[in-house]
Amino acid sequence: MTRARIISAASSSRPARRRRRIAEQFGANDDYAAILAKALADRLAEAFAERLHERIRREFWGYAPDEALTNEERVDEAYRGIRPAPGYPAQPDHTEKATLFRLLDAERAIGVSLTESFAMWPGSSVSGLYIAHPEAHYFGVAKVERDQVEDYAMRKGMEVGAVERWLAPILNYDPSAYKRAAAE
Repeated sequence: MTRARIISAASSSRPARRRRRIAEQFGANDDYAAILAKALADRLAEAFAERLHERIRREFWGYAPDEALTNEERVDEAYRGIRPAPGYPAQPDHTEKATLFRLLDAERAIGVSLTESFAMWPGSSVSGLYIAHPEAHYFGVAKVERDQVEDYAMRKGMEVGAVERWLAPILNYDPSAYKRAAAE
């Protein structure tokens, strides 16, 4: 398998015309039905991403052509490879969605865009990476220290304060306390 085939990226969403039709059918003056339709659309988007991952393993990249997992094995992620996504423990930085969307030209290709908070629009969209290496496994990024944030900010070309805001849940220090100490 070539290096280019080991990592791939994907983004998916329901076509805009279909989303509008579903919203009109299920959401017109019925908040409960609208909530249920949105929840179902979210689940369908995730199911599509999982199905695409299966097809990548079995057909497109073909590194597991004979894979025949039960539903329980799929839930337990007993397959080879991983499908991490921005905002999850293995990839906590939501700003990396901008890189992914730029590489995929996602807005032009499928009509999915990012809000200023890096949420995908329309809702019921998913994005992530497919990593096929046989030793790939999920992990969580641990708490990070100030020197790591400074280095990351420099490599991303971002202000340290901006990186601290995006990575706030995984900081192992209090940015305001750090600023007070630095000012003394």
